[in-house]
Amino acid sequence: MIHENVLYNERIVPSDEAILRPGQLGLLAGWGVFTTLRIYKGIPFAFERHWERLQRDARLLHVEIPVGRDELRRRLIELARRNRCPEASMRLCIVRSQGGVFEGPGSGNRSDVVAFTIDVPRRRGAAGLALRPNGRHAESPFAGTKTLSWAHNLTFVETAQQQGFDEVILLNERGEVAECTSANIFAVRNGVTYTPPPAGGPLPGITRLVMLEELAEPVEEKVLYADDLYEADEVFITSTVRELMPVERIADRRLRAAERGEWPVMEKLRAALRRYIEAYIEQAR
Repeated sequence: MIHENVLYNERIVPSDEAILRPGQLGLLAGWGVFTTLRIYKGIPFAFERHWERLQRDARLLHVEIPVGRDELRRRLIELARRNRCPEASMRLCIVRSQGGVFEGPGSGNRSDVVAFTIDVPRRRGAAGLALRPNGRHAESPFAGTKTLSWAHNLTFVETAQQQGFDEVILLNERGEVAECTSANIFAVRNGVTYTPPPAGGPLPGITRLVMLEELAEPVEEKVLYADDLYEADEVFITSTVRELMPVERIADRRLRAAERGEWPVMEKLRAALRRYIEAYIEQAR
């Protein structure tokens, strides 16, 4: 459930206030970009990385970001404070508001900033993942972008959940593992952790980037196929909200780690990530 207040450009307003209009093209066409941040102790974690990705995606989709990085960060911190949620998940959207034949009375801005918070979802146990062939188009110029046009991901995961799974692995047009609908995927083999490279079509998740660039544990990019996941010592998924989450089954296959009931490499990486998060938040405060 969305919390009491939302950020709309420079204002913080009640969440039930009508702030978007049909004439703002991005609202109904899904023309815009977004990112999901994790708030720890009132601070948006890895905000600089989120900003860089947001800028890249916005350029690609011709969406103007109408506020600078530091001012936006200040507004997000104030939103968390006003919502009294030092621990929260936050969705930040940049909605394009002009352009197209259906443009109508709107905000008068080329684009608008909308942000809101929710409680952090309760941590769950090991996940079961479905498989979806051709769920990602790796050769698309928009591969790896986080756009407001998210209905296909929501449909994929809703279908998987109706079948008794938690998430779904999306394969690209070459049959390679790309990612899940809202998480990156990792496989451990002989002590080394692998994740699909950008050329396979995954979103460059912030937790994924931190694991590749900041942690001392060995994490590498490698093309993976479904069989690599079945044969892995451990499989887990990552996202800003989930951090690290173990996987116990894929389709109708129960994985090795689930048989043992332990994911030692993932747990080591989780501990290293938590130390990094704590150091980041302490410095940011």
